[in-house]
Amino acid sequence: MDAPASMRKDYHKRQLSEDSVTADPFQQFTIWWQEAVSAKIEEPNAMTLATASIDGLPAARTVLLKAFDVNGFVFFTNYDSNKGKQMQENPQACLLFFWKELERQVRITGIVIKTSTKESDEYFCSRPEGSRIGAWASPQSHVIENRQWLDDNEQAFRNKFGNEPPSRPENWGGYRVIPSVFEFWQGRSNRLHDRIQYSYNVNAWIIERLAP
Repeated sequence: MDAPASMRKDYHKRQLSEDSVTADPFQQFTIWWQEAVSAKIEEPNAMTLATASIDGLPAARTVLLKAFDVNGFVFFTNYDSNKGKQMQENPQACLLFFWKELERQVRITGIVIKTSTKESDEYFCSRPEGSRIGAWASPQSHVIENRQWLDDNEQAFRNKFGNEPPSRPENWGGYRVIPSVFEFWQGRSNRLHDRIQYSYNVNAWIIERLAP
């Protein structure tokens, strides 16, 4: 078995400097996003979502980014899931994108709010029918008896809706992370990586370099 401590990779593809980034972190993210898409990275919208309960117990999982603009970064889930409960108790979160093919990652920290009912309805209706049925069938994060229970529940909801398009469950919808901090990380040789941080302060974004 290969020991984790013996695994090595040196990063050397690109560099990042204070002079090369834009003044606006949303614009900088858009540039990196387009480069990730152009590089044909599989699921560039996959991001780690880290949350914490009111007593500080952290949890992280991978979710999919579904929209972003100057108002924040949007994803959708079950409100009654573990992450939904944590965001209700402690409405702060951290997002992490890791685009290994470009030797890059982006970390975004901010407050969390629910999207509007209209936004949640519009996105839910755009999903494949199977995914919409799945939102009804799965009591996300709750203990269930076995796989057969889940399959039976899915079929029950298929029978319930029949030929009608499934509506959005009231406990399913979107969240928006409104950033207060961005960090753009570019891998460099000898672990001396480039880290450029944007932090929001008094109506302005402050750009600073962090030690690797």
